[in-house]
Amino acid sequence: MNHNFERFNLQPFLINALKEQGINLPMEIQERLIPAIRNGSDVIGQSQTGTGKTLAFLLPVTDRIDPENKQVQAVITAPTRELAGQLFDELSKLISHSEGKVTAKLVTGGTDRSRMVDKLKNPPHIVVGTPGRIHDMIKEQALDVHQSSVFIVDEADQMLDMGFLEDVDQIGARMPEQLQMLVFSATIPEKLQPFLRKYMQNPKHVKVEPNQTSPKKIEHWLIPDRDRDVNRLTVDIAKALNPFLAVVFANSKEEADTLFAAFAEEGLNAEKLHGGISPRDRKKVMKKLRDAEVQYLIASDLVARGIDVKGISHIINVGLPRELEYYIHRVGRTARAGWDGIAATIAGRSDQAAVEKLESQGITFLHKDLKKGEWVDLEQKFRRRKTQGKPEPEQVTMKTAKPKKIKPGYKKKFQQQKEQEQKRQRRLEQKRNNRAKRK
Repeated sequence: MNHNFERFNLQPFLINALKEQGINLPMEIQERLIPAIRNGSDVIGQSQTGTGKTLAFLLPVTDRIDPENKQVQAVITAPTRELAGQLFDELSKLISHSEGKVTAKLVTGGTDRSRMVDKLKNPPHIVVGTPGRIHDMIKEQALDVHQSSVFIVDEADQMLDMGFLEDVDQIGARMPEQLQMLVFSATIPEKLQPFLRKYMQNPKHVKVEPNQTSPKKIEHWLIPDRDRDVNRLTVDIAKALNPFLAVVFANSKEEADTLFAAFAEEGLNAEKLHGGISPRDRKKVMKKLRDAEVQYLIASDLVARGIDVKGISHIINVGLPRELEYYIHRVGRTARAGWDGIAATIAGRSDQAAVEKLESQGITFLHKDLKKGEWVDLEQKFRRRKTQGKPEPEQVTMKTAKPKKIKPGYKKKFQQQKEQEQKRQRRLEQKRNNRAKRK
């Protein structure tokens, strides 16, 4: 049974911060982990996107900060600048109610190194950042983590995939021996185990499954490529869907670049985001997304978990991801806050085993195709066939179907949320100005 957050005996400023955001009831992972983290236990939180894991560690860690101790007391790492930025934004919403008693700083690449060093001359209580830049600041003696009592590693499996675990290890090595380690990850690969054993003492391992494999209001469409030009087909699908905002996922940055060129040639309002984009350009793209100035975002899986933008009505997958759990992360970008969403996946013959695996996990695909700009339903799904030569999709009777309309209101809801956020920022700015005047 859910209870409100007051049962955790959190400091009043945290309760006020939650109330301002309209967050009243804890989610399952918060119920199960907040008490353990407040008690100093090591924790492994295994959960997918949208299960509430961020507040599960931000709340108890912030609650335990000693404002009188002017040292770094907690370090939070994330694999990408976007994810680190989102964690910092969520943390900022919480500590904004502490009247300056609890401080935090964002330490990521893409900013001038000397300015970063200057910024850290007054140590924050909490550091949030990417492992590489945090490790750099420690080596340059701009950041002292010797007294930090808590180390949080978010998206640990992605840290492993991107080769950042060595930096994480180096940061942990500079911390006290009696260190509380909190690790959060969608999956716990075998290669992650030695790291966990090195730093964790009898950790509390909590695995939270979402109520469904993917959000309730997503329709999953499967579209056979039928040996068509995939870039052309993707553009046609994008135009036929005519979304408020769609994220088009490619399996590599090279494929993303090619797709972006195809969208640009067609005159579509598109931007791209992947590991090869400069930090400055990333910031520009993210701002455009938040301001609803983009209709199509071409993205790679490396940033799939780093996109948290309201108003995404459609996901288009150009092929299934190599790691199937990324499918859930991709489609989890849409159908948020009770809105509807469509995830359309272009699948080829080589994707059939992956399709069957997703179906076995509870995903129900609607089999569709695009014919002369009109959507048609496939009455039978196409499947692998044991015949000589190349297997072909089954010949099926087609019937025309109007595309499902996304409920109107994306734009209205987006605008309302944007205005609320602007009001909140103005209130925070007024508070900061008032504090500055008093000083």
